[in-house]
Amino acid sequence: MRHTLPPSLVSSAPGRQAFTTIRRHPASHLCAMRAGLAGLMFLLLPILAVAAPFAYITNFNDGTVSVIDTATNTVTDIVAVGHYPSGVAVSPDGAQVYVANYLDNSVSVIDTATNAATNTITVGAVPFGVAIGPDGAQVYVTNQGNNTVSVIDTATNTVTNTVTVGNVPRGVAVSPNGARVYVANSYGHSISVIDTTTVAVTATVTVGNAPHGVAVSPDGMRVYVTNADDDSVSVIDTATDTVTAVVPAVGSDPYGVAASPDGAQVYVTNIDGIAVIDTTTLTVTFLGVGGEPLGLAITPDGTRAYVANYSSDTVSVIDTATLTIIDIVDVGSAPTAFGAFIGPADSAPSVPASIPTLSAWAMPLLATLLAGLGLGLWRRQGVA
Repeated sequence: MRHTLPPSLVSSAPGRQAFTTIRRHPASHLCAMRAGLAGLMFLLLPILAVAAPFAYITNFNDGTVSVIDTATNTVTDIVAVGHYPSGVAVSPDGAQVYVANYLDNSVSVIDTATNAATNTITVGAVPFGVAIGPDGAQVYVTNQGNNTVSVIDTATNTVTNTVTVGNVPRGVAVSPNGARVYVANSYGHSISVIDTTTVAVTATVTVGNAPHGVAVSPDGMRVYVTNADDDSVSVIDTATDTVTAVVPAVGSDPYGVAASPDGAQVYVTNIDGIAVIDTTTLTVTFLGVGGEPLGLAITPDGTRAYVANYSSDTVSVIDTATLTIIDIVDVGSAPTAFGAFIGPADSAPSVPASIPTLSAWAMPLLATLLAGLGLGLWRRQGVA
């Protein structure tokens, strides 16, 4: 193989031969390339290892949050929060997690870099659901005890507004453009629609009996509401704020709900398992999971669904392509995880939890040696 050098590398000094080409043995050249690539791959391994999102599971009876690495489906940390944590939401950048503490009338703020609660915000009575706007600037918390929604400014971690909604608000979701907040009023049998600019209720939509969970489609055109006492899901057209369809028989006591990233499916927890709704045909497929599934969330790539099983103290991991359970993760007591509890794909903690050990340094050292070997071979072959 023949390689022509760039003009700047050609010698033209008087009395010396100008070498315009070099000749490398193909096998040696390939060896150098392989060594260099091997070093590069080792350098990239730590980056690839933290690329998967983390799931944050509230354990109602323990007052903790289990942190699951979705790359390995293992619990990597347990974070102490308030009493009876229920609702949970992860900021768009994955840097914070907000947890509603049911009995403390508060929200715990978890720093995902250290996996520690760094702030506690007082909200309304008996907070339950939590949702975050797409820009991460506001957090919305439903307060069952006084029929309000607390609006938290994430820059200051203070409540800046309180909105009165319907009777016993539970589920909450924000539209993809951040313009609307949808609140499920469980005893009011309705959805309150909040304009985020005026921070006021602009519409109230009657749905089924005892609505719990609420999810907005990725395109923002539909809202899906679980009606616990009707065993149904209401579908709301967001352009008209009217119910345009009802999906019946989704299982007993439907609770949590989440839409797939492509909007093709909606996943609903019920007392017996999971109902998967095809959003085009509104047909339903069922899958059994653990005992009393409550919260569920979908990974950003849409390939996995994670389901918190309240009475089994586990999280079921579902392959969304085959609708099969591929893993079961043990967590704390009475996992609830009501909300969008999975972070973005690049939400891995950026700060190590402890000082690296010798084994932790071994990979970078080996990578450096291999990369150096590849570079050395490359240079030697270049002048041979």
